[in-house]
Amino acid sequence: AYEIASCLVGFGDVYKRQVFFYENKEVLRILQALRGTQDILPDNIYKWNHVESVIKELCALYGYSEIRTPMFEDTKLFLRGIGDTTDVVAKEMYTFEDRGGRSITLRPENTAAVVRSYLEHKLYGDQQVHKLFYIGSMFRYDRPQAGRYREFHQFGVEVLGASSPAADAEVINLAYTLFKTLGLKELELHINSIGDYKCRPIYRQKLIEFFEEKEDQLCDDCQARLHKNPLRILDCKEDSCRRASAGAPKITDYLCDECEKKFEAVKRYLAALEIPYLVDSRLVRGLDYYTNTAFEIQYPPLGAQSAICGGGRYDGLVEDVGGPSTPGIGFAVGLERLLLALEMQKLIPEPANRKKVYIVTLGEDAVVEGIKIQQHLRDKGVIAEIDLQDRSIKGQMKQAGKNNAEYTVIIGANEMEKKEAAVKNMENGKQQDIPFLKVSDFITGSSRQ
Repeated sequence: AYEIASCLVGFGDVYKRQVFFYENKEVLRILQALRGTQDILPDNIYKWNHVESVIKELCALYGYSEIRTPMFEDTKLFLRGIGDTTDVVAKEMYTFEDRGGRSITLRPENTAAVVRSYLEHKLYGDQQVHKLFYIGSMFRYDRPQAGRYREFHQFGVEVLGASSPAADAEVINLAYTLFKTLGLKELELHINSIGDYKCRPIYRQKLIEFFEEKEDQLCDDCQARLHKNPLRILDCKEDSCRRASAGAPKITDYLCDECEKKFEAVKRYLAALEIPYLVDSRLVRGLDYYTNTAFEIQYPPLGAQSAICGGGRYDGLVEDVGGPSTPGIGFAVGLERLLLALEMQKLIPEPANRKKVYIVTLGEDAVVEGIKIQQHLRDKGVIAEIDLQDRSIKGQMKQAGKNNAEYTVIIGANEMEKKEAAVKNMENGKQQDIPFLKVSDFITGSSRQ
């Protein structure tokens, strides 16, 4: 009755894709993860756990509290917060209409969502500085490449309510310290000031005048940006646009006195922290909400995609999305790219070794005793596994080897009669008979002679 339309992929291999037809209808398909997404499998999750544990310890040390926001938001939040001239909004957002007819967007970044939460719950009412961090999935429709996915993970921090340049230095210091703690070297901190709403319009007009003479050299996207957001041309990665922007006016030459003083203060604080930096006049960041300080931390061994952290100040964002005037600064780190850098340098430690025990049983009564011993071992912090597939003794012993068990606890008919388990040291092959109630003590060494 069934006709196999697509067979196994590879002889003796796991089924990668099967399609069966019954009366010309597809009834079964074994699917794969969508392009630009990935499964983080048990063999690799320890790497993520390691990085996230370092992040959480460091954030606690710096006084940051964790926040978790929904994975999707009202599309208007990102249109107002990020800006409709950015690549993120124009090309990369996952936007759809839900069953209630509302426009919903999977979050492409988390700063706007954190600000929305800050306003919704009126955290600004207590007049305190709020230091927050998050770890979570973000979504952008982009061309997948090494360290870049359509569903990707970010760690980020946001400081809301602090206007002092000392806050800028602290945020940069936290990011820089994270990478040093994880063992990365050859780091490059690039900083710039992109001014504020007072001095940037003057610079913006100077850029328009500069690029109007070279408009035919710009890519299609930058031609569209020229009169809407000319700063984004400086951030374009197209070779033609990079050549056209050579000799472009520098924002630092047009800063007002207040913005210049803030930038000098940031540089002074970074020097006090002994954090080396490069002033990069091309650094403008890709989102419209940035003001004053903008920064990236780069790891050159990654090549063209060397930026592993980016951030800056966004003193107008809270107001742009409907709240009171509130200063803010933050950064985000792409965890996939960070893990790629750590793996290149072999900086991820293997999981800590803990005692592993495999319990081999024959018969239902033996299983009962085995389960008791398993729980006693787990209560003492020992990783203990027992057969769940009704395999033979030989099959269970083979599985014990696959599990890298240090000890195998064997319970068969003879052991049940004597009420003693045969405990085998898998490293030296020695085997001892131990009373059921003493097995956990023997293995953990608390009563070993």
